Amino acid sequence: MAKDSPVKQKLVYEGKAKKIWTTKDDDLYISEFKDDLTAFNGEKKSSEEGKGALNNKISTELFKFLNAKGIPTHFVEMLDDNHMLHKKAEVILIEVIVRNIATGSLSRNLGIEDGKILPFTLVEFDYKNDELGDPKLNDQHCMILGLVEEEAELDYIRYMARRINKLLKAFYAERKLTLVDFKLEFGRDSNGNIILIDELSPDNFRLWDSESGEKMDKDRFREGLGGLKVAYEEVLNRILGGTK
Repeated sequence: MAKDSPVKQKLVYEGKAKKIWTTKDDDLYISEFKDDLTAFNGEKKSSEEGKGALNNKISTELFKFLNAKGIPTHFVEMLDDNHMLHKKAEVILIEVIVRNIATGSLSRNLGIEDGKILPFTLVEFDYKNDELGDPKLNDQHCMILGLVEEEAELDYIRYMARRINKLLKAFYAERKLTLVDFKLEFGRDSNGNIILIDELSPDNFRLWDSESGEKMDKDRFREGLGGLKVAYEEVLNRILGGTK
């Protein structure tokens, strides 16, 4: 980090992919991106040197892009290869899954042909709870669990998820990448506004090369395909304009 950059103070959270630290500013946190890899609710584990830095750089570029398009996010700045400065936010314990093409659990659970383009963008909610295995939620579940204050917040989250999807689908299409599905997380900032948080990386996004269909995301780890770091590097290069 630069000499005058914010400094990590107290570790407040450690997850599968990141550590989150306080700073001297009560409204600002630092995320430290880890090289750890997990899949299947932590049953499969590994590490890939440099993966955390790639996710930080990719997330930084995508947060900048979305901020410029008027999407409220927690992003402030990238401090160095593995550290991002962002606003403090109260996490809403809902994982928002956005799907454009059927694959993974959607195909397994509902028998939809893998690779089938969905007739509309599907937005699903999962309960962000590792002990329970992140089960599916409907709106009534969200209200019963007190995950949101009112049902209108769920409508807003769905609206934002679809808006983000529309922006990122076009963004990736220009770079010959197909946005298959992805996970988003939201939180409340110090003013109570719902903002986009967490990360925007191939750990949470399924991306296929638009011409070859090659998988450019964490499915390379899930499915034992190898070449994860190379794929992430290619995604970053295309985002930065190396390949369009």
